Amino acid sequence: MAVDTSTPTRSLGVTDASQLRTKSLPNWTPLVAAVAAVALSYVLINLTGAGGWVLTGVVAAILFVVLMGVAATVVEGGRSARNRMATILIYAAFLLALLPLLSVVWTLLDKGTERLDGNFFNSSMNNIGPFDANGGAYHAIIGTIEQAGIATLITVPLGILGAIYIVEYGRGFFANTIRFFVDVMTGIPSIVAGLFILSFWVFTITPLYSSDGFAHYSGFAAGLSLSVLMLPTVVRSSEEMLRLVPTALREGSYALGVPKWKTIVSIVLPTAGPGIVTGVMLAVARACGETAPVLLVAGGASAINFNLFDGNQSSLSLFVYQQAGVASEFSPGRAWTAALTLVVLVLVLTVAAKLLARRNKLAR
Repeated sequence: MAVDTSTPTRSLGVTDASQLRTKSLPNWTPLVAAVAAVALSYVLINLTGAGGWVLTGVVAAILFVVLMGVAATVVEGGRSARNRMATILIYAAFLLALLPLLSVVWTLLDKGTERLDGNFFNSSMNNIGPFDANGGAYHAIIGTIEQAGIATLITVPLGILGAIYIVEYGRGFFANTIRFFVDVMTGIPSIVAGLFILSFWVFTITPLYSSDGFAHYSGFAAGLSLSVLMLPTVVRSSEEMLRLVPTALREGSYALGVPKWKTIVSIVLPTAGPGIVTGVMLAVARACGETAPVLLVAGGASAINFNLFDGNQSSLSLFVYQQAGVASEFSPGRAWTAALTLVVLVLVLTVAAKLLARRNKLAR
């Protein structure tokens, strides 16, 4: 005898598909709420004379959140309304974080283009008076490139090798001690690094090899102080990137009989390469923007000096600091243009490093 195994849909507790649909706000709701919030804020603030456009924008943002919350609660329910409100607050936090960055970029582009001419990039401040409209930052650009270059050449190998030791070889008390001191060095003020190089290199080492037996300022000393500041950043960022490399890649290489050092060179480093490059460029950007160490150990100069190991040398950050303190109508333009040049220089170096980091074996 055949047995009827069919079960009514209602007995299984399965509802109709139409009952599973939930109400949601139309796509045009945020736009309408934004327009209403701006209009209401304008009426409440501007027309009553309670404040300016900044307060109007703040009140409009608050009203937009309130209107969207009320509309979502009425139409979608409490749970969906809370989810929508959380999404709005996340986007608002992103916009608030983006506003200062956009403001800085706009200010640099607005004020930094005043002296974008050939004279600025082809001349120095040598024999230029405070009321002279000419003069440029050629000497500072040379100093920045040389100092940041020597600091990078010193720091990157030491930082990456230190990170490799901590991740791949270091165990126990010694590795933990290195990691602790790297963390401590991350927060030291830049003036401390400048004082250290001033006392160790300028006052102790340079008299030993100089012909006159006196201490000498130099761009190399500035590069040493910048490398002290860059080293902890490179070590910590490289360490974190090396730890993100999957252990299975290492184990697969070891299973094929590849030595550990070759596994690190051929597998681990290329995999972590883009992240390591990002950390290095963050350190380079910090080094390029430091003023106190350069002022202490390089002294600053208004003339061009290509010699890294002898004579005072300037940098773009120091040039901005000096020009910002000069009581002249032409100095602010030079300072803003130098700041824009520094940002563009770091941007070009970062893009070039990113493009080179993508050309690794595992990324192709």
